[in-house]
Amino acid sequence: MVLQNLLKYEIILASKSPRRQELLRDLGLKFSVQSMDTPEDFPKELGMTEVPVYLAELKAEAFRPILKNKQLVITADTIVWLDGQVLNKPTDYADGFRMLKNLSGKKHQVLTGVCLLSTEKKVLFYASTDVWFKELSDEEIQFYLENYRPYDKAGAYGIQEWIGYIGIYHIEGSFFNVMGLPVQSLYEHLKAF
Repeated sequence: MVLQNLLKYEIILASKSPRRQELLRDLGLKFSVQSMDTPEDFPKELGMTEVPVYLAELKAEAFRPILKNKQLVITADTIVWLDGQVLNKPTDYADGFRMLKNLSGKKHQVLTGVCLLSTEKKVLFYASTDVWFKELSDEEIQFYLENYRPYDKAGAYGIQEWIGYIGIYHIEGSFFNVMGLPVQSLYEHLKAF
C-alpha cells in the first residue's frame, strides 16, 4: 500500500454505490462500507460546484455523532449539471427518458463532491468533467432504459455502460469522476490527509 499515512485509520466508505466501492478497492485501500440514509436536499441558491460538496459534507456529518478516534469516513455525491439545473437520479422510466432526451446532443458537466472526515480533520473538494453526448434516438434511449435500468445514477446514465459506449463522443476531465469518484484527486487528498 502506497498510502502509509492511512494505516492508522479504519476507513469507512459511506456509499451504497457499487461503482464507488470498486474504484476505492482498486485504489488498494482496505475499507468497510456503511451508509446512512441522508436526504439529498440542498438549498436552491447553491451554485454548480457547491451542490455536490454540500451533499458530500451532509452525508459525512451524519457520521459525526458515532465517529471514533482513528476512523476516516469518505463520502461522495455526484450530480449532472445541464443548463443551470441539477439532474438527480431519475424517479422512474419517464423521468429517465426525459433526462436522456435533454442530454442528447449537448454538453453537460458531471461534478462529484467528496468529504474526508475524521475526529481531527475535514477535507472537502470536488472534481468536474465536461461530457458531450451525440444526438440520441428515441430507440437508443428506450433500449438503454429497458436493458440497463440506470435509476441509481445521476442524469440517468452510466458512462461505463452501453449508452456511454455509443453516445458519449468526448470528455474533458476525469472519466472516473463521471463514474462517481474522482480517484486521482481522491488519492492526492488521501496522501496529504
